[in-house]
Amino acid sequence: MGAAVFFGCAAIAFGPAAALVLLTVAAEPLRVIVLVAGAFFWLLSLLAASLLWFVSVQLSGREDAALLLLGAAAAVLLQELCRFACFKLLKKADEGLATLSEDGRSPISLRQMAYVSGLSFGIISGVFSIVNILADSAGPGTVGIHGDSPYYFITSGEARGRGREEEEEEGSGSEAPCLPTAFLTMALVLLHTFWGVIFFDACERRRAGGLGLVVGSHLLASGLTFLNPWYEASLGPIFILTLCTGLWAFGTAGGSFRNVLKCLSCKQEPEGRVVLYSALQVPPEE
Repeated sequence: MGAAVFFGCAAIAFGPAAALVLLTVAAEPLRVIVLVAGAFFWLLSLLAASLLWFVSVQLSGREDAALLLLGAAAAVLLQELCRFACFKLLKKADEGLATLSEDGRSPISLRQMAYVSGLSFGIISGVFSIVNILADSAGPGTVGIHGDSPYYFITSGEARGRGREEEEEEGSGSEAPCLPTAFLTMALVLLHTFWGVIFFDACERRRAGGLGLVVGSHLLASGLTFLNPWYEASLGPIFILTLCTGLWAFGTAGGSFRNVLKCLSCKQEPEGRVVLYSALQVPPEE
């Protein structure tokens, strides 16, 4: 049972991301490089957030809900700051590749870089969010035997700061913030992919409104996870946010409803043919 839960939750969380990587990234060496670079920048944001949390706890001497909310907000802002640093680096790389190419054009567009870097942000973020929960799901143990939710692993799990024995002895029922797992991790990966496309476009066109909406929606998604284990209040809005952000990213990337219909119809456009007519004409026969 433990193995089935482990592989099932892993497939739910990373199935769409794995499909995107295999179909759109793995065959292109430059995209693989951008994927690794994006993961590196997210890890930098994690390191900065961890150091900030450690210093805050040491200075305040407490770990209450208010400090937890501030820490989550700071982590989101650090992620977006590192996303901006990633954009600047990839922008310079795009200009360098265009200079080296024969036709003066980069072999990978900035929109493709935005998509791949956003996907890498989502994958590495999801890995760090779910790895401990997946390790617990492999067993030994039975979910829900002490009255906990049977949907612990496929929705969201409670990350307790202390063991169950300590809580029973002291009579404490306090809970630390919930960790996004399975469906929440899947939504997080997709959200980061969409945010990457929108964020890079807003930076390229210098649109502060787009940047503000990305940061605001990221803060909203992070804040909704604090509603767990009330899963109906967190999963529903997050998936609605994912859908809306996906449509926004689709439009930002130049997509249209007409293109979707053309793709679903599976009709191939006729190849263009060029007919050359000679200016020389055969003299008429007498």
